[in-house]
Amino acid sequence: MEYRFYGSDDCNVVPINKEYQDIRDPRHLYDLLSKIWCEYTCAPRMRKDWSKENKTLGQCSITSFLAQDIFGGEVFGIRLPDGGFHCYNYVDGKVFDLTSEQFSRKLHYDLENPQSRDEHFAKEEKYQRYLYLKNELNKRHG
Repeated sequence: MEYRFYGSDDCNVVPINKEYQDIRDPRHLYDLLSKIWCEYTCAPRMRKDWSKENKTLGQCSITSFLAQDIFGGEVFGIRLPDGGFHCYNYVDGKVFDLTSEQFSRKLHYDLENPQSRDEHFAKEEKYQRYLYLKNELNKRHG
């Protein structure tokens, strides 16, 4: 299968969390999440634009923190014009962004804006979307 998310060609990292040892790498996680991402897991302000053709839209923070649960590393953000951040993962010297396909432009990945799980999940709706994504993943892997 051809993957189009950023870093897909070089994201050979393995789970550090024993609960997810059967998830081989971020490409395998992408395959699993592709069957879970939905309008509900999309950020509310973007739901009107979410579609199965653009399934990664509005999924970045919950996906990045779930990937961090599995592979470790850190979550960083790219500042967006609206003042928010687009989240992605940095693990063992490798950058990958499972939700980069939502953008038609090339993004600049640097390690200048670390993202805080506590800050993101202070928004209850975002935390609930993350829990839903994680619970659905837990039903499907293994």
